[in-house]
Amino acid sequence: MIEIKGFDDLSKKLEDLAEKAESIHGTQEVPLSELLTPGFLAKHTRFLSEDEMFEASGFKVETAEDFANIPDEEWDNFIQQNTPFASWSDMLSAAGTEWTQKKLGLGEDEA
Repeated sequence: MIEIKGFDDLSKKLEDLAEKAESIHGTQEVPLSELLTPGFLAKHTRFLSEDEMFEASGFKVETAEDFANIPDEEWDNFIQQNTPFASWSDMLSAAGTEWTQKKLGLGEDEA
């Protein structure tokens, strides 16, 4: 008979992963501050916070409405010049991927 060690640990990890995946299944509304964490910004920009990034952009961003009023093309240009991303959409997509990985316990810093 062959004894397989570690199967119980693997099974438990898979169960935990399934539970975490279920908890974030579907459409999520994630605050920008949870996506643009200091770690994400440090890795992909020269900014230490989203407030610092907004301030450097030259746009007044004190409310969600202020942010919504920034012309998309101008914001995308700022993102292109200050990050490795081609657009704001690309940056949010990458941030969303990192958020999901952390929620699943697959990221560098488990959430």
